[in-house]
Amino acid sequence: MIDDLDYQLLAAVQQGLPIVARPYLQIAGQLGIDEQQVIERLARLKNQALIKRWGVVVKHRPLGYRANAMIVIAVPMVLIDRIAAKIIQHSCVNLCYQRPQQGERWPYNLYCMIHGKDRDTVLQQWAELQQACELSQYRSEILFSRRCFKQRGAIYQPKS
Repeated sequence: MIDDLDYQLLAAVQQGLPIVARPYLQIAGQLGIDEQQVIERLARLKNQALIKRWGVVVKHRPLGYRANAMIVIAVPMVLIDRIAAKIIQHSCVNLCYQRPQQGERWPYNLYCMIHGKDRDTVLQQWAELQQACELSQYRSEILFSRRCFKQRGAIYQPKS
């Protein structure tokens, strides 16, 4: 199912792809295989659900996006998929997912992240999103980040 070369490949990509024109070719050179093998192995690992998700982590602050907020919303479970589908259609939303509610103390089950150049922009985007997706009827909070943490994907231990 998974061999030593797969473990080496996972170790090579878990810190992020090299920022070069052909990152898979560079990884292939490190592993002594060809670029197509890297692509095929990564696709197989993804299809086998050994790689759960493959995505880009954008470092938004160097791009001038200084404000970001997690919006938390308490949505009836029967509507959550429909409402999330509406939310993700908006370009200001770069992340949207469901989490379990924690009783009345934390009733929120739908989360989305909005980035903006400043706080006022994020607030304006949230107001527009509320109106467009008919969200004002649901309990919600906007949680602005106070600190910027290192962003990265999951790190796994190599095979012993």
